[in-house]
Amino acid sequence: ADFNYGADEYDAEGNEEPKALPEGSETMPYIDESPTMSPQLSARGQESGDGVSPTPTDGLGTGGEREAGKGLEMRKLVLSGFLASEEIYINQLEALLLPMKPLKATATTSQPVLTLQQIETIFYKIQDIYEIHKEFYDSLCPKVQQWDSNVTMGHLFQKLASQLGVYKAFVDNYKIALETAEKCSQSNYQFQKISEVKGPKDSKESHTSVTMEALLYKPIDRVTRSTLVLHDLLKHTPADHPDYPLLQDALRISQNFLSSINEDIDPRRTAVTTPKGETRQLIKDGFLVELSEGSRKLRHVFLFTDVLLCAKLKKTAVGKHQQYDCKWYVPLADLVFPSPEESEHCPQVHVIPDHELEDMKMKISAIKSEVQKEKANKGQSRAIERLKKKMFENEFWLLLNSPAIPFRIHNRNGKSYLFLLSSDYERSEWREAIQRLQKKDLQAFVLSSVELQVLTGSCFKLRTVHNIPVTSNKDDDESPGLYGFLHVIVHSAKGFKQSANLYCTLEVDSFGYFVSKAKTRVFRDTTEPQWNEEFEIELEGSQSLRILCYEKCYDKTKLNKDNNEIVDKIMGKGQIQLDPQAVQTKNWHMDVIEMNGIKVEFSMKFTSRDMSLKRTPSKKQTGVFGVKISVVTKRERSKVPYIVRQCVEEVEKRGIEEVGIYRISGVATDIQALKAVFDANNKDILVMLSDMDINAIAGTLKLYFRELPEPLLTDRLYPAFMEGIALSDPAAKENCMMHLLRSLPDPNLITFLFLLEHLKRVAEKEPINKMSLHNLATVFGPTLLRPSEGESKAHLTLASDIWSHDVMAQVQVLLYYLQHPPISFSELKRNTLYFSTDV
Repeated sequence: ADFNYGADEYDAEGNEEPKALPEGSETMPYIDESPTMSPQLSARGQESGDGVSPTPTDGLGTGGEREAGKGLEMRKLVLSGFLASEEIYINQLEALLLPMKPLKATATTSQPVLTLQQIETIFYKIQDIYEIHKEFYDSLCPKVQQWDSNVTMGHLFQKLASQLGVYKAFVDNYKIALETAEKCSQSNYQFQKISEVKGPKDSKESHTSVTMEALLYKPIDRVTRSTLVLHDLLKHTPADHPDYPLLQDALRISQNFLSSINEDIDPRRTAVTTPKGETRQLIKDGFLVELSEGSRKLRHVFLFTDVLLCAKLKKTAVGKHQQYDCKWYVPLADLVFPSPEESEHCPQVHVIPDHELEDMKMKISAIKSEVQKEKANKGQSRAIERLKKKMFENEFWLLLNSPAIPFRIHNRNGKSYLFLLSSDYERSEWREAIQRLQKKDLQAFVLSSVELQVLTGSCFKLRTVHNIPVTSNKDDDESPGLYGFLHVIVHSAKGFKQSANLYCTLEVDSFGYFVSKAKTRVFRDTTEPQWNEEFEIELEGSQSLRILCYEKCYDKTKLNKDNNEIVDKIMGKGQIQLDPQAVQTKNWHMDVIEMNGIKVEFSMKFTSRDMSLKRTPSKKQTGVFGVKISVVTKRERSKVPYIVRQCVEEVEKRGIEEVGIYRISGVATDIQALKAVFDANNKDILVMLSDMDINAIAGTLKLYFRELPEPLLTDRLYPAFMEGIALSDPAAKENCMMHLLRSLPDPNLITFLFLLEHLKRVAEKEPINKMSLHNLATVFGPTLLRPSEGESKAHLTLASDIWSHDVMAQVQVLLYYLQHPPISFSELKRNTLYFSTDV
């Protein structure tokens, strides 16, 4: 079920969109409009004997067999649902043809109801469409009823798609057919009576009737729905299945057909007319955060052929039809995008500190794991409801407060508006969609209050985005996305017309919205940049990866004071779905994204979170990575490992004012090179460190602690740290936390105190580097505390669970020590009088 709760400044969006029929028509009697996307059968299909049972087949094999079986099982469910709706559609066509016979019979008499010409116009091609679908249904039905894994039916869909020419003829004639039917209905009472189709005698709808207009719309609706089903079938058909190329072909034909037919046929996409008398269509809609009177508001923004309209859902009583309230609109003829220098006077964006956003993400993850536990324990639905409501409120807060990229819109007649987006990709999509429409000859206009009412009234019916994009609005059976680490190598790009300074950024969706996660270096003055940079991107329920290619702007006049203003020019952008099956292999998977004539080559592989959290001891004990800290300090005759001292020294020398130091990931290939040099104890370490990008050095230090065979704060003391941080009495907590430090082996304690003082010095520069104590605790807490494999086995349940209670506590432990007055090794060791009980 969808859990859509109302929230501040926004209303619940839980209502299913009513099926849109032409205005004034009544809904179809006795016809179950169950969506074809649903694997369930329609009620009618289940009752009648020839319905297809969607019961899963028993006894699927194991492992890979089960995976393949699951795909085929999904195919069967999709087909069962489609078959049931196909039966409904055939009934609708029969209902439409029903009055044709008596009408034809009277046409040649002395008192015809309609002329043959009129009958031909109204019922044009209906008989042909009926026969095509009847044949398709009769061929598909036995295949689904006698289902087995070898069933092929791609040829049936391919044949159906190849007959779309009949639909083209129907569509071209649709408007005349409607007009003729309307005229005949108004002038001819007999036709009006004949053309009303009654519901089945025994049903409760037997007294209602449906208009000819509503029935004539069905074939147009059907092509759209068949195309959606082809999408679903392809998704669950293995690429090596004989049906795959046939379904691909059918989908291609259907999509081409849909884009070629005259779109203004579809009453759901149109809303009144433009000043030039053309049909005004909805081009794009979606949720954006508007900064209005100093506070953030979630708006539903609608882009029509000639106007941008910003709306919010009105609060309505339960059961009442929901409506939008227009906040403002700008005719596209008057709309301009102010350049950064022109937007100096725009309100400044109040950015929420990173650590507050991180805290909220952890809260959401913690609630998610509680929901999962409740479900696993067959918990009360009321408790689950309560948790989901809480989760929705937290996700809504995150959605509202995390966007920081300004998207400014100015009305030539004076007023400016400011939206905040979390993704530059999205911002450029809105900008490009508006600019495409502005190429047409547009007129300025003012909408009368009635026109504005009609336009705003149409938004509910026309919208394509129904739910606020938060994960709590997802159905339980929807893919939860990937949790873990995506390794991406951005290789190169080609297809640029002229030399430029080029770089790429990578965005992934997490918590329902897209954020930028990585950025390559700028490759200067080239048409074929060769970046070959590797990044490790953390995924939190992600389903897509986006790549944007920019040309770097060095023009000082354009660089705005506003940190989040992106003035670099987007040369191209593209995205791919992160398919769990394809991504979860041990090997690199190479791919190309084509964008705007540019091809970007990249490779990726995915590591699930439980795999990436393993601490694996190094087989080679001569190096430093994956080797116990006591072994390394003893070998080096040092108190703090050389690698820790060198990296800290370098960061303090030239990285302490670097924005996002320790948070922004360095290039993975650089980090691996440094790791190899430290492991080999190479003489060139110092030269290499002085030349290396500072983020790679910070990344090497984090990697060293992450790869320790046991955490710096030890496996043995981990449970006690978790208990200590949970104490509420400050004195008891102080006592316990200091005693735990004293209990650490000397190399661990001295290294920890050394790192602690370094991180405090980094945080002193927070106004410049934007890294607060809390940010640093978030980065280093899990790295220093997370137990090694044997210990953490007990803590692992769901991949997404790991990122919840334990992590929050690990961050809190480090934060406690970071906020504590300076702790000296000698003081600690002297001060043993409080506590002597063993841990």
